[in-house]
Amino acid sequence: MKLWEIAHSRSGDKGNISNISLIVYDRSNFELILRQVTEEKVKAWFGDRVKGKVVRYALPQLGALNFVLYDALEGGVTSSTTLDKHGKSKSSYLLMMEVLS
Repeated sequence: MKLWEIAHSRSGDKGNISNISLIVYDRSNFELILRQVTEEKVKAWFGDRVKGKVVRYALPQLGALNFVLYDALEGGVTSSTTLDKHGKSKSSYLLMMEVLS
């Protein structure tokens, strides 16, 4: 199944860092995303779009994971020439990742 079937996401930015929160609709799915949506898998999923490290923070009380993607915005809002300077589409792209139920 795709992540969008069990979760929604939000994204933000600060400089050249992108931040993505992944929040399950039903808390019973939190353990599933905790096991399967790892830093390594997120880094691989984004490929060369994220040049730095990926750090994950778990927020079990919210049923959420927060990912911080370093060197992910082509320099950031003030220097990037990309269409999505803030990286807002990254949260939608993460929701397309497959997980096993």
